[in-house]
Amino acid sequence: MKTRVIHFVSSLSFRDKVLLIAITCLILPAITTFTVYNYLTKDAVKEQAISSAQNELKLTNEYLKKEFEDMLYTLNFIQLDTELNTIFKYPSSYSSALESGTEYDEFINDQKVQQKLDTITLLDQKAYVTILLNNGKFYTNYSFHEFNPLELKNEPWFKILSRLKGYRSIWIAPQPTMIISERKNNPFQLSVARPLRDSIQGVYGYAVVTVMENRIIDILNSENTGHSMILLNERNNLIAKNQYFDWKLTKDVTEELGRNTSDVMTINGEKYLINSRELSITGWKLISLNPYENAISKINAIFKRVFLVQALAYVLFLILLVYLLRKILNRLVDLKNLAKKVQKGDLSVRSEAKGNDEIATLSTSFNLMLDKVNKVIEENTLTETRKRQAELAMLQAQINPHFLFNVLNSIRMKVMMKGDYDSAGMLSSLSKLLRMTIDKHKGMIPFHEELAINKDYIRLMNMRKRHKIELKMEVSIETSNIKLPRLVLQPIIENAIIHGLNEQEGHILIKAHYISPTFTIEIEDNGTGMRKEHLTRIQERLSNPGENLQLKVNETRDFQVLAYQMSMKE
Repeated sequence: MKTRVIHFVSSLSFRDKVLLIAITCLILPAITTFTVYNYLTKDAVKEQAISSAQNELKLTNEYLKKEFEDMLYTLNFIQLDTELNTIFKYPSSYSSALESGTEYDEFINDQKVQQKLDTITLLDQKAYVTILLNNGKFYTNYSFHEFNPLELKNEPWFKILSRLKGYRSIWIAPQPTMIISERKNNPFQLSVARPLRDSIQGVYGYAVVTVMENRIIDILNSENTGHSMILLNERNNLIAKNQYFDWKLTKDVTEELGRNTSDVMTINGEKYLINSRELSITGWKLISLNPYENAISKINAIFKRVFLVQALAYVLFLILLVYLLRKILNRLVDLKNLAKKVQKGDLSVRSEAKGNDEIATLSTSFNLMLDKVNKVIEENTLTETRKRQAELAMLQAQINPHFLFNVLNSIRMKVMMKGDYDSAGMLSSLSKLLRMTIDKHKGMIPFHEELAINKDYIRLMNMRKRHKIELKMEVSIETSNIKLPRLVLQPIIENAIIHGLNEQEGHILIKAHYISPTFTIEIEDNGTGMRKEHLTRIQERLSNPGENLQLKVNETRDFQVLAYQMSMKE
């Protein structure tokens, strides 16, 4: 084996030996570094997984805290609102109000209470509010047919309410959903209740705020990266769980989770990474359960990515090293490759070898030869191009445009001498249009010249058609000298005459204004317009990344608008 290695090394060229030594000196330190790095990061994986889970749990806790604070805010509003308290503590019951003739006042008070209940809860955060008074009255922000609020007095927790002191509240969960329309999507609900009291009458009523379990489940679903999360009450009963919790949770397991203090716990034969947090408002526990292997693999994947980046960096450095060495040692090989490319017809290649040695001299001579060959080819190409252009110019010169213009002007003068000024004007407009069409030197013209051309075009169209078209212009003065492609508006105006006005009488309005760096031209007609589906198809066909070409239909006024916008730099 040793003999084979020695034979292989000795058979290598000087260039290959240098490359082998450089690669060996780079790979050996890289392997050593990766080995030490992998050993040191194993202990940090678990700590990082726990820290990540705690951060997610903290964020979820903040959202739940906000939800519960909103519920308490509703109770506080009911407890402290002066107008509500005045109505609730009204001494007469509904029946006595009828006897005393104050049923109208009673009705007004009921409306005020109902209005406040409807406004203290947001539409997208629906909470059901129930107020029970000792005089037999009740108020809700839901229908009596959904649930009879008097049934709350039969609940076991209701008897505890009257014994609560001050502004203390009782949290009830889990609890079967009481609202009929919510039972299909929300089997359970959670509520917070509080007695309404003052220093004189004592307890004069009770207030209950209820939300559906989907509000809590949505929070549990949104604020974690795919592991299970549950919410337990103070008796370790399950209140809610997220969508990633796909196995049955027994009472024994919830009891064990409630008492657990370790980071890792075995449930149903599988290890889980456990993190818990107590909610300060309710005293409930928020617990996250992440399979231990899954948690480790996720964090481990991050370290693997770091490892991969480092490996790629070493590979890039290796490639760079090989490239530099080959660039230094392979100048002769480069000249050979250049010669092969020239044989295949690629005359654009050049040797980049520099220096004062023989290889650099040969490279310079090779480049000079290619330059001379390219120069000869360019001269031949230029000669052929000029020959073609001369032939085309001879063909174009067979009909002299100036001859046509002179003849048209002569005809116009004769017509004017006979008093036919309309025909003379028509010939003048035609002459201008022909001159602008034939003049190849005017690729871009000022906007005021473009407007004059279109005036002549409308004049010609009115002469040859029975129905007259009126051309109006609303143009700001700063647009007069802005240059644009000649005859760019004529096809649009022709389209408006044929398709917009259906070759009937009407008017066409040209609007133009310039707001740096955008020059906007709008062409409107009072024609029949087009259907919105047709307009959408046209917009798709006319979309162009170089221009912003838009078609619009104003549905309130029956006309078609064709807008041409060009973005121009100052």
